[in-house]
Amino acid sequence: MNHQAIYNTHPTARNIRDDNVFDIDGNPVVIDQSLVDTETARLQAEWDATQYQRDRAPEYPPIGDQLDALFHAGVFPADMAAKLQAVKDKYPNA
Repeated sequence: MNHQAIYNTHPTARNIRDDNVFDIDGNPVVIDQSLVDTETARLQAEWDATQYQRDRAPEYPPIGDQLDALFHAGVFPADMAAKLQAVKDKYPNA
């Protein structure tokens, strides 16, 4: 049972226990399985389409290293570069 698909297609659904869905007052919510199946397929396609992001993330250098490289390359606007330089000056590399 895809909980997100149920929540997306049945706005009154608030609690899912086993195969039962309830609204905020504890009343049963009748599920239209075809809507849930369609939404499940859409969510899966969305997940599959962004697999490259999850594959790339662990291989990128840490964001701090990326930003430092941009700083040293002179890519930041002057005001941002000044803020970064102030921090670097406050805590110099020993």
